[in-house]
Amino acid sequence: MAQTPDTADLAAGLYGGIGLLARRLRHLQAPGELSLPERSALARLDRGGPNTAAELARAEQITSQAMGTTLGALEERGFVERRPDPHDGRRVIMSVTDAGREILRHKRDARARQLAEVLNERFTAAELETLRAAAPLIERLGESL
Repeated sequence: MAQTPDTADLAAGLYGGIGLLARRLRHLQAPGELSLPERSALARLDRGGPNTAAELARAEQITSQAMGTTLGALEERGFVERRPDPHDGRRVIMSVTDAGREILRHKRDARARQLAEVLNERFTAAELETLRAAAPLIERLGESL
């Protein structure tokens, strides 16, 4: 499909804006809070069900080693657990624990609170509705890259 000047401008604007947002949010992490890779892996396991580290790494487009580190940190904190694959004993399946589900349910951490505060203070109701409608599209865009 041919790229039009409008989509090229949109892509450049999204790239810059999303990049800035991600950098700023990364800097707001409080001690003991989930990192972005941890939150992403935990949410993917919660949405998609138990899976191998290799499959999670492919889905997140990171190395198996990076996913192993992320899952190890989550396991150490009791948010995920490993079990042998019932169909292939050589494979290990990772799944979310009740504690992992609980932290996902209460993920209104320091970054989310700060983001909500800025949204409430600096955006109109109409702008908030636009962002609400765009959020699933932005997620789909991220998953498509």
